[in-house]
Amino acid sequence: MQSGAWPRLLADVGGTNARFALETGRFVFEEIEVLRCADYPSLRAAAQAYLGVVSARMPGLPAVRHAAIAIATAVDGDVVAMTNHHWSFSIEAFRRELNLLTLEVVNDFTALAMSLPHLAPHQRVQVGGGSPRSGAPIGLVGPGTGLGVSGLVHTREGWTALASEGGHVSFAPNSDLEIELLHAMRREWPHASAERLLSGAGLEFIHRIVSGGRTRSAPDITRRALEGGCDDCLLTVDTFCAMLGSVAGNVALTLGATGGVYVGGGIVPRIAALLERSAFRARFEAKGRLSAWLARIPTYWIAEPYPAFFGVSAVLSHTTTERPGH
Repeated sequence: MQSGAWPRLLADVGGTNARFALETGRFVFEEIEVLRCADYPSLRAAAQAYLGVVSARMPGLPAVRHAAIAIATAVDGDVVAMTNHHWSFSIEAFRRELNLLTLEVVNDFTALAMSLPHLAPHQRVQVGGGSPRSGAPIGLVGPGTGLGVSGLVHTREGWTALASEGGHVSFAPNSDLEIELLHAMRREWPHASAERLLSGAGLEFIHRIVSGGRTRSAPDITRRALEGGCDDCLLTVDTFCAMLGSVAGNVALTLGATGGVYVGGGIVPRIAALLERSAFRARFEAKGRLSAWLARIPTYWIAEPYPAFFGVSAVLSHTTTERPGH
């Protein structure tokens, strides 16, 4: 990449917060700021506010000419409209308004997937055994507001993220309690998907069933489970982790993900201590005749707080290196 490509503007935009950073060298992220989406009328306004603050802090900062945005919505064509916030914009108009040569906009889970080959050992925590095969497919699951599923395959052009709606696969129970959860879901929805359970709302649903109808919020459930003072909350989180292991194992089988399977999303970092001593890894491997094969595949949870910056940086690097004049 030409030295004139630095600094670059990176953003990770969710329904509540927009995270911004300046990339001043390969994977060197500075001036990270988290802005509340509700405080700005548009993504452009938030980006301009961020750049204004950074310019004041860093006199003589070269003009930003390249940018990449990860956003929590589908990206298909020029117009991007968020599903969980009112922001919408034209990619081309945004590029012109910020006087950018290059602007890449990708789905946030695509960015998370693209980050995986670039995470250092201290940015991930292995759960269980196994060793990754170099260049082999990599799997990704991410419980949060929903359940994201993706993967990476290596081609002659580098890593490519797979677009997927794998979180909506049909839920497959593996215990009497999970069969009870399946019946409860079918009473409420026409399709009992994995996402209905492996998400923030899913934690609340599981707790409602195991507690006999009591309602708690997902943060309250995880807090009480970690503190150890609520048996129903601990059972809820243990059940969640076990089912997540089964889904991660399914992703590994489907993709042949011998490069490893990663768990991202907003929930797991909060319950990592419980995940690591749960049935997650046992259920990942519990695939009958394929159990020995799965035992060789490592599983990790992502400990890096801003992994999407690595992903959008990788996407942007691929784009800008294809444009020799930039």
